[in-house]
Amino acid sequence: MENKIIDEQTLSVLKLFQKTEISEYHVYLNLAKRMTGKNAEVLRKIADDEFRHYNKWKEYTKMVIKPHRIKVFLYLFVARVLGLTFAVKMMEKGEEKAELNYGYIEKKIPEVSEVIKEEMEHEKMLIDMIDEERIEYIGSMVLGLNDALVELTGALAGLTLALQNTKVIGLAGLITGIAASLSMSASEYLSQKSEEEGKDPLRAAFYTGFAYIIAVTLLVMPYFILNDYFIALAATLLIAILIILLFSQFVAVVKNMSFKKFFLEMVSISLGVAAVSFIIGWIARILLKVDAC
Repeated sequence: MENKIIDEQTLSVLKLFQKTEISEYHVYLNLAKRMTGKNAEVLRKIADDEFRHYNKWKEYTKMVIKPHRIKVFLYLFVARVLGLTFAVKMMEKGEEKAELNYGYIEKKIPEVSEVIKEEMEHEKMLIDMIDEERIEYIGSMVLGLNDALVELTGALAGLTLALQNTKVIGLAGLITGIAASLSMSASEYLSQKSEEEGKDPLRAAFYTGFAYIIAVTLLVMPYFILNDYFIALAATLLIAILIILLFSQFVAVVKNMSFKKFFLEMVSISLGVAAVSFIIGWIARILLKVDAC
């Protein structure tokens, strides 16, 4: 097909495809260089696909398109911070948004349907072959985070009204959190140990405890910084919601789950327990006549 018979709108869409393909080619190629074994092989195959698709669109645009440097940098940065699977799934989400344009191009240029089919099916199959440890143990991370958010927000809410001293509340919360993280790690270790074909018990325990400790540190921090215990509690609840927000987004992307459902479930449980514990702390203070330190 000659370039001159392609209308401006179609050419614009093809150029966008071409730029996306060459950008993702550079992302996958750079990621492959950081990996070894199976993951490196899978990433190189995806990179080859992207480069072949780039050249296919080039046949129609007759143009050399440069990659989107900022996008390449951002995806590589995300892969380093949040993991390979998250970064790759994020790119896949971007391609899903392009499906409307795929349908438009297929109507204009029917012979490219095979390229589009490969883009939507073959690469998704290769992406599912990526093996990353942190994703394998995401269940342990969910266990640690969820338990820390529910237990510690509840404990801090109850202690806030019972003790009314930020430093004492923070110290009590920190001790409770560390003890609970060790308990959860031990429970996860024993749980995985009892499974015949489960995950590595030590690694599962580590991920559970690590997620718990991170949540504990962030949740008790306001009590060591602020003097007003009600403001400290409000800050803790806000931090809990932000942790849930970020972790829900992470899980939703890598596990192809509903972000809204997962987020609302965790928020409802955490804040519900905090509310009940706050009332219990208020009642305990009245009945036991506990004075602020």
